[in-house]
Amino acid sequence: MTIPLTFAIFVLALCLTGCLHPRIGPQSLPRDRGEYSRSLADSWKEETLLNIVKVRYLDPPIFVDVGNIVASYTLAQTGTVGATVQPGNSTGTLGATVGLSNSPTITYTPLTGNAYIKGLITPLPPEVLFTAMQNGMPADSVLFSSFISINGLRNQSVSLSGVVPADPGFHRVRALMREIQVSGAVRLYVKRQPNNHESKIIALRTQNIPPEIRDDIAELRQLLHLNLDATEFELTNAPLPTSDTEFAVQTRSLSDLMKNMAGQVEIPSEDQARHKAFPGFEDGHPTPGVVPIIRIKSSKQKPADAFVAVHYRNSWFRIDDDDLASKAVFAQLMELFTMIDTGPRENLPVVTIPAH
Repeated sequence: MTIPLTFAIFVLALCLTGCLHPRIGPQSLPRDRGEYSRSLADSWKEETLLNIVKVRYLDPPIFVDVGNIVASYTLAQTGTVGATVQPGNSTGTLGATVGLSNSPTITYTPLTGNAYIKGLITPLPPEVLFTAMQNGMPADSVLFSSFISINGLRNQSVSLSGVVPADPGFHRVRALMREIQVSGAVRLYVKRQPNNHESKIIALRTQNIPPEIRDDIAELRQLLHLNLDATEFELTNAPLPTSDTEFAVQTRSLSDLMKNMAGQVEIPSEDQARHKAFPGFEDGHPTPGVVPIIRIKSSKQKPADAFVAVHYRNSWFRIDDDDLASKAVFAQLMELFTMIDTGPRENLPVVTIPAH
């Protein structure tokens, strides 16, 4: 009886191992990679939204990076066999178990240090933003979220006193820039001057373009006080141009960009009444001349269908999944975060948590 029982246990263990085999080794890579990718993306979105909400409450934003994920699988197999032999009555028992455990180790690195802080408070390079627009990022959205002023026309801004509307003409400029961008009549390039100085040039094409785009370019020139005949304009980082052939811009830092989005977080009425957050643009109570950048709503119950949601100060804050405009601006902010060059990170605190 012992040999058949042992054989049966072997077959049973082999079958169980075969069932678990697709879950380990190379076959696990597509599944694990996809699941970790989704988890990291969701975590990044929630962390970004949480920090925007915290800024509304004047709570300092903190970012934590995922440094390493080490996933280790353990496959354990055991088998038992036993028999009781009595005259005229023999009984036998057999058993087999196969266990699979996954114990990933995740390393979190708080983003701190001079390089990272500098990246948060340093204005975004204008040429990077114009390059992003040239590569397809909507010009009207980029100008609205990331620019302080264009040739003296100031964008709307947020301070502890509330939201300040944009100068007349600013929103028209960004709408015109979007139309011109779609037509392909604007481009950015670097031009070497006779003194070997490299200038960043914004060129407006005037030939082989539809009449309506030609009219848009003419209106843009008037609003920005640009030379009516010039086709090349030097991109400069300044509040005002020094000539009519300059495209003078001021850009926001990522910290300032988050503050402007935070000004449009919907906060509970009791928090607003007790002045726990700075004044902002409240949904349902529009401020004359103020255009919403993003809509972040709040509720006491966890939302059932949200693009991203976080819990903070006994409330849930969310971006609705059907709010495409807010989702696009939120994704744009996350893309801009990748432009920060924080440099090498040395001597940073690291928290390693075995996730069993």
